[in-house]
Amino acid sequence: MGVLPQNTSKSEKTFVPVQALPTLKSGSRLIKKAVAIACSAAILLPMAIVPAQAQRGKLPLVRDAEVEALLKDYAKPIYKVAGISNSEPQIILVNDKSFNAFVPDSRRMFINIGVIMEAEAPGEVIGVIAHETGHIAGRHLVRLRSAAANAQIVSVIGLILGAGAAAAGAAAGSGDAASGGAAAALGAGSVGKRTLLNYQRGEEAAADRAALRYLNATGQSARGMLKTFQRMSEQQMFSRKFADPYAQSHPMAQERFNGLLNEAQKSKYFNQPEDYVLQYRHDQARAKLFAFTSHPSATLRAYPRSDKSPAAQYARAIAAMQSRGKGAVKEIDALIRTQPNNPYYYELKGQALLEGGDPKRAIAPFRKALSFKPNEPQFLVWLGYALVGANEQSYLPEAEKVLKRAIQMDENSGIAYSQLAIAHGRQGERAEADLATAKGLMVRGDFEAAKRYAARAQKSLKRGSPAWLQADDIVAYKTPKLPRNR
Repeated sequence: MGVLPQNTSKSEKTFVPVQALPTLKSGSRLIKKAVAIACSAAILLPMAIVPAQAQRGKLPLVRDAEVEALLKDYAKPIYKVAGISNSEPQIILVNDKSFNAFVPDSRRMFINIGVIMEAEAPGEVIGVIAHETGHIAGRHLVRLRSAAANAQIVSVIGLILGAGAAAAGAAAGSGDAASGGAAAALGAGSVGKRTLLNYQRGEEAAADRAALRYLNATGQSARGMLKTFQRMSEQQMFSRKFADPYAQSHPMAQERFNGLLNEAQKSKYFNQPEDYVLQYRHDQARAKLFAFTSHPSATLRAYPRSDKSPAAQYARAIAAMQSRGKGAVKEIDALIRTQPNNPYYYELKGQALLEGGDPKRAIAPFRKALSFKPNEPQFLVWLGYALVGANEQSYLPEAEKVLKRAIQMDENSGIAYSQLAIAHGRQGERAEADLATAKGLMVRGDFEAAKRYAARAQKSLKRGSPAWLQADDIVAYKTPKLPRNR
């Protein structure tokens, strides 16, 4: 898109450490085995977990300056009233069309693009951000680890008692006692799990209430948040009939809606209209995400030519780029004429030219985008990409400078590192090219390949220099051992 696909290597699963289990004085092999079983079945935390593919560096992330800027503006007042504006958790876009968001720690909030694409108004997304902020500000992630440990303790005790009953029954020659003990042992994990789930449901409700407070404190309506629960409730209409409410990690959507409605309606801001500027930007972001993630024909059906809104024109220009590459420049130029000061339209033009095989012509629109937002790292990456792609030796020093500046502002851009490596290589700076490649591979999570390039770079770098030390850090890096899914 202005969207740069990214991978992450920094996500980690939360799990309960062995130290969280109680100290058991008995040296019985049976007790030790029960503890080992409980440890091996450690309860993973659904609310605080990064999907499995993230463990292998494959969480499908996307980067888009326009959408990220919008989400930051949504979150800023919420973070302030929640008291976390100093840390300001980073909002990361996940390339998934389902309506979902999660926080793995206090520093990051992952939001699926489906949240923006399904939400018709800014308030719906702001409600999601407010809820996730409630988890962060309430330190639910820290307490949830403790709750999970307690849930495991319940499971361990149940396993020990059950296994003990089975052993006693067997010694007494009682088959009934033995089978009863086995049943108790099998049920112990369920008891612990339900203890944890009950705790989680309480924390979800607490986050909902916190979200209401944040919205009220920032003078915003909770209507969007309620609409989200209504949508979820409709989706759960059939399944909730058969669902065990005590086996859910979240309260059912209708229950959450009912619990919030009266309090939300008491707010003097409940009927506050959506901010029209945010609504405009939201419509633009929705159209952009739809067009970049759909077939051009689907975009034209969703945004027909009879629709003259700015969002529809934006979507059709992206669809044209998707199907015709640089052949769509005329449509993009027409779009630019409607808003000559919109940096994202120039970004789109540069992307069309770059991906259409004309990087030299892409340089000018990327420079124009930067003239409006000079500190946007993604624009810097695009410009550096075009300068390298132009394949002219005179452009390479500027490309190197631009890409290094982009990396200083956003060190997780794998594309910036790869283009910087090319710029170094074409200037005969082989060691620097290898080091840049190694850093890019680290960002992507390919640690072994990164170590090979870093080791090669070290051979040509001055020992003890900053570059040598950076390479040495990569060579010495220990890949974390993450728990497997069970």
